[in-house]
Amino acid sequence: MQTSDFDYHLPLERIAQTPLEPRHNSRLMVMHRNDNTLTDSVFHQLGLYLRKGDLLVINQTRVIPARLFARKKTGGKIELLLLKQLETGVWEALVGGKGLRKGVIVTVEGGPEAEIIEELDGSQRIIRFLQPVDQLLAHIGQMPLPPYIHEELHDPERYQTVYAAVTGSAAAPTAGLHFTPWLINQLEEQGIQFARVTLHVGLDTFAPVNEEDPLEHRIHTEWCEIDTATAERVNQTRAAGGRVIAVGTTSVRTLESAAVSSGMTGQVAPYNGQTGLFILPGYEFKIIDGMITNFHLPRSTLLMLVSAFAGRERILNAYQKAIERGYRFYSFGDAMLIV
Repeated sequence: MQTSDFDYHLPLERIAQTPLEPRHNSRLMVMHRNDNTLTDSVFHQLGLYLRKGDLLVINQTRVIPARLFARKKTGGKIELLLLKQLETGVWEALVGGKGLRKGVIVTVEGGPEAEIIEELDGSQRIIRFLQPVDQLLAHIGQMPLPPYIHEELHDPERYQTVYAAVTGSAAAPTAGLHFTPWLINQLEEQGIQFARVTLHVGLDTFAPVNEEDPLEHRIHTEWCEIDTATAERVNQTRAAGGRVIAVGTTSVRTLESAAVSSGMTGQVAPYNGQTGLFILPGYEFKIIDGMITNFHLPRSTLLMLVSAFAGRERILNAYQKAIERGYRFYSFGDAMLIV
């Protein structure tokens, strides 16, 4: 297995720049693993492919408006992109600008001063805000859109799921962006259950695997949590013969991490902590029976994960069909249901 095995060519015009309205009008490609068929649908028809007793596991993380602009004491402009809060007032961040060494103090526009306290790889730094900043982020920060989106987002809430509740992500769990309150209500009336997990997404989710052998890639770690209520609901669903369907690769990683941690066969236990689970073809899934996911970047860990679940050749064939049929790709793009 090589990283190049997960490459494909995507025409630039297939990269969605803006979200559709309403959210649930995105297209939906349904992949049936048992007979290797592909069905074209629309996301608001998701219920046609689900059964009473199925459980949809959603990631309730909320994206931080983490893009900040600041100035050095010399007047030079810089940019800060907050990635992860390490402790109160201390963040891991990406910085843009010159001379940003340890000890440099900058002033955030509309906010407090911040000091660079540690230099990490490349443009990554550890910074400490000299005054409280958490409550100010909603007013002084901008939404950190992926690098392949070049159009301005007029409503920041369109880069949040409608059920986002726990702030902490540097990027949205994009498979969930297609749900609307109306659709959730329709599915619940159909007998579909929902359960929540939390995984705070890091910006490494957009990074390609650069090593020739993906096994040599150091995957990013992310904080996740599955509480007692969700663990019980997952186990009850499986015991009753229902399907556990993860909404997004982040929910997949959370559920499978909880399963690995529990040490139990086919069950999860409550889990809270970092996960570095790297799911590649050959991985034996322990919990999920299906997943809802967007179309992912070439050579990415996310493409490798969905290939592990459905088969690399099958996924790449589906991606080629999606390109030919005019599907929209990446964060604001269309969705797949794999069952």
